[in-house]
Amino acid sequence: MIPKDHYPSEAKILRVVSINVNGLRSSVTKGLLDWLEQSDADVVCIQESRITHAQWTDKFKPEGWHTHLFPAERAGYAGTAIYSRLPFLSVRDGLGFELADSQGRFICAEFDLGLEQPVHIASLYLPSGSSGEEAQIRKDQFLDEYKKILKQWRDENKSIIVCGDYNIVHKRIDIKNWSGNQKASGCLPHERAWLDHIYDELGYVDTFRVVRPEPELYSWWSNRGQARAKNVGWRIDYQACSPDWKTRTINAWVYKDQWFSDHAPVIIDYRLN
Repeated sequence: MIPKDHYPSEAKILRVVSINVNGLRSSVTKGLLDWLEQSDADVVCIQESRITHAQWTDKFKPEGWHTHLFPAERAGYAGTAIYSRLPFLSVRDGLGFELADSQGRFICAEFDLGLEQPVHIASLYLPSGSSGEEAQIRKDQFLDEYKKILKQWRDENKSIIVCGDYNIVHKRIDIKNWSGNQKASGCLPHERAWLDHIYDELGYVDTFRVVRPEPELYSWWSNRGQARAKNVGWRIDYQACSPDWKTRTINAWVYKDQWFSDHAPVIIDYRLN
């Protein structure tokens, strides 16, 4: 990750970070907020915040940042948040269907970045199906509902960056153990086909891959079997963008110098001018 001042002085850079913190309170004790202060990030999309509004005290809201939390109805579970150096024009909680909204799985902030239209930056925490058949059924229901909304946004020509933990790898390059996970949730053929649909048919762009085509760039590692040390990972954290962001994408990283959870921050720089 390079400092933004390494770019040409006239370049106007938007740095967007996506991270599943696996509990905001835990990640803060591991230095998350200190890292944010020196990260040059403009907008940080957080998933699995696992904190209620009552628990979300000032020590979890860094000074000088605009912050918004959408917690799950169930305490200690799911939830999303957005931290931003830039002011919000508006913030919307939820996608309009119960499975998403009761668990705080989506928030979207609107910004004026001086472009032709307002820009929307969202934090998405897509369900996992790994705990069993019922969980996978719920995940598939979420995918079906969310796919309709993604199409609607394209029909509206909405400028949007949807950051988040999608709990799905896309291609062989995105997972270390491809053959051994073909029947595992997150690597199922129909899940990967869902990503094919949003990228190839709806026109969204996996902007990380625009600038980082190389293998073994993962964003999540199991806590078992020394997966992190051996880099036996999965790339399941994305910034899926409307097509206007493709040519603006100039750099991307998975940050692994510090660890705040079992996911690593995915950082992408976009040029605004």
